[in-house]
Amino acid sequence: MSRSMEVHPHMSAPVQAAYSYCEAVTGRQARNFAYGIRLLPADKRQAMSALYAFSRRVDDIGDGALDENAKRDRLEATRELLGRIRDGAVDEDDTDPVAVALTDAARRFPIPLDGLDELIDGVLMDVRGETYETWDDLKTYCRCVAGAIGRLSLGVFGTMPGAQGADRAPEYADTLGLALQLTNILRDVREDAGNGRTYLPSDDLAKFGCSGGFNGVTPPPGADFTGLVHFEVRRARGLFAEGYRLLPMLDRRSGACVAAMAGIYRRLLDRIERDPEAVLRGRVSLPGREKAYVAVRGLSGLDARHISRQTLRRRA
Repeated sequence: MSRSMEVHPHMSAPVQAAYSYCEAVTGRQARNFAYGIRLLPADKRQAMSALYAFSRRVDDIGDGALDENAKRDRLEATRELLGRIRDGAVDEDDTDPVAVALTDAARRFPIPLDGLDELIDGVLMDVRGETYETWDDLKTYCRCVAGAIGRLSLGVFGTMPGAQGADRAPEYADTLGLALQLTNILRDVREDAGNGRTYLPSDDLAKFGCSGGFNGVTPPPGADFTGLVHFEVRRARGLFAEGYRLLPMLDRRSGACVAAMAGIYRRLLDRIERDPEAVLRGRVSLPGREKAYVAVRGLSGLDARHISRQTLRRRA
């Protein structure tokens, strides 16, 4: 029996169907994410799929073709639905499978659903067309759309009993979300420009002569695009190094999931660093065999042990 069709004896048919729907959405829309959560036990995998499906709905509103006022209305309606989910007021036979699944996931796991409010706030920034002057400004946006997802995910993963420094786990999960989001921003710089969006801080763009934008397959004349990319890559690497301190606090399979997803993005960052202009020519991605290698490293615990050794050396 495939994982997406696992049947749990204590789960009602409507809830099982709702989770199956969310897993299908995740498999279609988020290959890297779906690849990572395959390493989780069924209950955590289902909860993560429910979180993804709700988050995807919010993102799709922001990226859709509706006008600004209609997007705002849809996002506020989604916020009202989140309030019903938070209150446990969605029945199992509700016609919205995402709401049914997320309500059940929030009942089974201590998921900080306020993080989804933050996600809606972040997408509203996109709807308003906000730009970011400094890294601190961009960091606020990234915490809404990605750091919050890290903290939501931690609610599903949990930390191991007695894990040293576990009180800082939400901070590390948030920082790892920032690392992934900054990598996304670098990967999608041309696509975002085509949609009229610029996420990199205007201070950084000016510093490297890139204020003219990224609408072609080559950098703007006179721009130090390679310098800009390498500068942002170093920033992302620092975020990864801090966020990876979460790994030793997680159980083996949760740690493997996080290591796989983060490892995929770390390797994307490596590719972008080696050939910065590749992001102007098309989407940079990893082949399946490389993703499989990253997953094996995560499942073996290699990344978690490496981070544990680094943490112990810092404390020595």
